[in-house]
Amino acid sequence: MLILLPPSEGKATPERGRPVELTRLSFSSLTDQRRALLSAEQAAAPALPARLLYTGVLYAALDLPSLSANVQRQFVIISAQFGAIRPADRIPTYKRVIDAKYWRPLLEPELARAAGRGVILDCRSATYVAAWRPASAQASQTAHVAVVQERNGKRTVVSHNAKHTRGEVARYVAASEEQPRSVQELATLVGRAFACELEEPTRDGAPWQLTIVTR
Repeated sequence: MLILLPPSEGKATPERGRPVELTRLSFSSLTDQRRALLSAEQAAAPALPARLLYTGVLYAALDLPSLSANVQRQFVIISAQFGAIRPADRIPTYKRVIDAKYWRPLLEPELARAAGRGVILDCRSATYVAAWRPASAQASQTAHVAVVQERNGKRTVVSHNAKHTRGEVARYVAASEEQPRSVQELATLVGRAFACELEEPTRDGAPWQLTIVTR
């Protein structure tokens, strides 16, 4: 199973440590593009494993460092600066708005290969979804997490709290160490801990939507 995450605006700023080694990051075919975006200051700055660098709401709920190394390998983080990385990849703090057009043709073969025939739990926001959309058979194995709040029978889309909930969902699924073979099995797994609804794709080639209902 592959779990896709966005980055977070909140990041740690390490004061010491080795700088990034681009050739040692996951998805090595992206090295040249990463080098083109990296400033001299970033290249010399101390780096941290991504699991420690990102400190936003989603990552606080997910708590990647407490998961085993094997479990962490299920995660891929989409990054405006580095394209796609794994939690163990050491990177410096950065600020950059993602250019989906820049990364899309580069990420498509890498992430399609990483996902294989497994289920994909997509916890990304729309901005980062644009950088890679699973196609054809992989789309039918993908569940994109949406979050709504229900009050007095009315539902509203939430933003800040949605990040927290996505982090909780990702943690629950990863920590279970189960390997669902379909989006239906994934929804059953998530449904043990969260009120959720699985909605069929709205068109051919689109993912399923897994809506988490908070009350």
